[in-house]
Amino acid sequence: MSSLTIRILALTAAALALAIAPAIDAATAAPAETPATAIDPPKPADTKAKDAKDTKAPAAKDATTPGSIFAPDPATSTPAAKKKSSLDNPAFIQGYRAAYATIFDRGDYTGAIAQLHALGRDDNADVANLIGYSYRKLGDFAESKNWYERALKSDPNHVKTWQYYGLWQVEQGHRDRAMDFLNKIGSLCGYTCPEYQSLGEALATTSAGY
Repeated sequence: MSSLTIRILALTAAALALAIAPAIDAATAAPAETPATAIDPPKPADTKAKDAKDTKAPAAKDATTPGSIFAPDPATSTPAAKKKSSLDNPAFIQGYRAAYATIFDRGDYTGAIAQLHALGRDDNADVANLIGYSYRKLGDFAESKNWYERALKSDPNHVKTWQYYGLWQVEQGHRDRAMDFLNKIGSLCGYTCPEYQSLGEALATTSAGY
């Protein structure tokens, strides 16, 4: 073999070695840090805390359920049940209508108060509200207030009492309180119901006689 051939083979072997070296380095080097490893991955949801939150029963709700020792018997003790039992009584309905006519047809407020007391349902919101209305028309505003508040104690959502008591507030010059009552009426029956319109008109005109 000539010296020229040997030199050519040596150069070829050297070139081949240089070409293979980068491929070996790439295969053995550590991989580049990707976004998936450079940024902390999202933490898994705390399922233990979530489960505890989902399964915890609200204490307030439990206290008002029929099975609670703090709750009255809903069949006999709620204002709605009392009102329903009164409305199921024909004698009560007849007596209430008679008292209503005494107030609004004849304007005999003293007579109406006696008729309403005779019904034996002073804690009925409808009855207490009309007694309060009658005292208001007689000018006994302190007694009127007592009966309005008695009506709302019996039924906090009694719209007619919020209306009449709101008119009482207007007559006493308590416009801010009357506005509170107006908002309460709006939350109960909307802004187009007669009770809302009546109190709203009274506030707009600040006139008495309602």
